[in-house]
Amino acid sequence: MLMGVATWGFMEIAGEVLEGNARSVDLWVLQQLRTGDQGLAPIGPRWLQESIRDLTALGSPAVLILTVGAVWGYLVMAGQRAMSWLALGSSCGGLLMAAALKAVFSRARPDAVFHATVASGYSFPSGHAMMSAIVYLTLAALVARLAPRTRLRLYVMGTAATLTGLVGLSRIYLGVHWASDVAAGWAAGAAWALLCWL
Repeated sequence: MLMGVATWGFMEIAGEVLEGNARSVDLWVLQQLRTGDQGLAPIGPRWLQESIRDLTALGSPAVLILTVGAVWGYLVMAGQRAMSWLALGSSCGGLLMAAALKAVFSRARPDAVFHATVASGYSFPSGHAMMSAIVYLTLAALVARLAPRTRLRLYVMGTAATLTGLVGLSRIYLGVHWASDVAAGWAAGAAWALLCWL
């Protein structure tokens, strides 16, 4: 059921983007996060911008590859070979799906004047948001299966969801993605993670 809701959510957002209906809301959200004479600098003090750049790195390819590699190694050493290959396969499959979706939609990012960090390539869906959802939620589901108590499983899943949320929000704050890109990335990533978990 959750996978169906996530898939439906992605399709609804994608439809709004294709019809051009998401642009006004996306632009309004971006403008609310900007300040200054020309309205181009992110709101908040310098330390906040630096902290959010650190958070966005949690969804970068380098960090996600290291995370998947570390968990894969742990699962192999723990004798959970099937789970280890599922973790690796779901991440690689998700990466291919993200690249395919970006190529299909070919949506431009917000203007470079809004960017508070380096970004390139197409915008929809957000690769950081989508891959964070895929990697963190899938790995958390696998690790949670090894947890002996419900409280620990909820903690692991809650932590993964929080990380995914923070990464996505950081992309909007830094002006490198529209809000609809991030929402679609979360939806597609969650749907893929649930499919792999099932």
